[in-house]
This record gives sequence, structure tokens and C-alpha cells, in this order.
Amino acid sequence: MAYWLIKSEPGAWSWEDHVKVGVEPWDGVRSHQACNNMKAMQIGDLAFFYHSVKERRVVGIVEVVKLYYPDPSDDSGRFGMVDFKAVKAVNTPVPLSDIKAVPQLDNMALVKQSRLSVCPVSEQEWNLIMAMAETTL
Repeated sequence: MAYWLIKSEPGAWSWEDHVKVGVEPWDGVRSHQACNNMKAMQIGDLAFFYHSVKERRVVGIVEVVKLYYPDPSDDSGRFGMVDFKAVKAVNTPVPLSDIKAVPQLDNMALVKQSRLSVCPVSEQEWNLIMAMAETTL
């Protein structure tokens, strides 16, 4: 199993929105690197749901339930999407400032490539953030 982090502006699509629908395609991604990350995802992989812009914090956990497929909103045909199922909210949201304060997370893609909307997360990074979020699966 691999781990990931997906970002969304809560005003456009929030954790609460995702929970209401349960399973939703992660569409609209127009970064080749982010799409390559989605292409690498497997069924059952887990991802942190991260509220970007003003909140900048991990708020939930989602699971990959459908592999990468074409995004119908992309007229060029170059980009795709995956479907995520809401798994659970974290017990304690983890702000970016707290993540940046942990030396073991200095090389995390979220920190190093702050504009990347779909990022890989190592197992060590996942476990540290889960502990910070006071959350277990």
C-alpha cells in the first residue's frame, strides 16, 4: 500500500462535501506531476485530505477506489482522475505549521513542493502525521 496527500480548496470542495457524497472523482488536476502521482495509485491506497489556501491542514483520510481514468472535463485528453472514498476525519486536524515544525518531515513533498496538489507520502511521514492527528484506522 502507498500513501498520498491530496489538496483541495475548502471553498471549492471540502472534506465535508466529500463525506456527504462518500465516493467522488478527483478531477480538474492539470499538473503532469500530480497526474503521474495519480497514475501510480492502486486500489486501497490511502491519502490525507488536505484543506489548502487559508486552512492549510490535514483534515481527513480517503481511499483510492477507482484507478486513473480520463477526466471528461479535460478537452485536451491529457489529464485524468481517480475516485476516492471518504474513510474518516482525523481526530485532530494537523496544520502545515505543525508539519513544518517536525524535522523528520522536512523532505515531505507537501513541504518541498508546496504547490503540488497530489503528493506522495512515505510510510514514516504517514505514521508521524497520523500520530500528530491522534488518529488510527
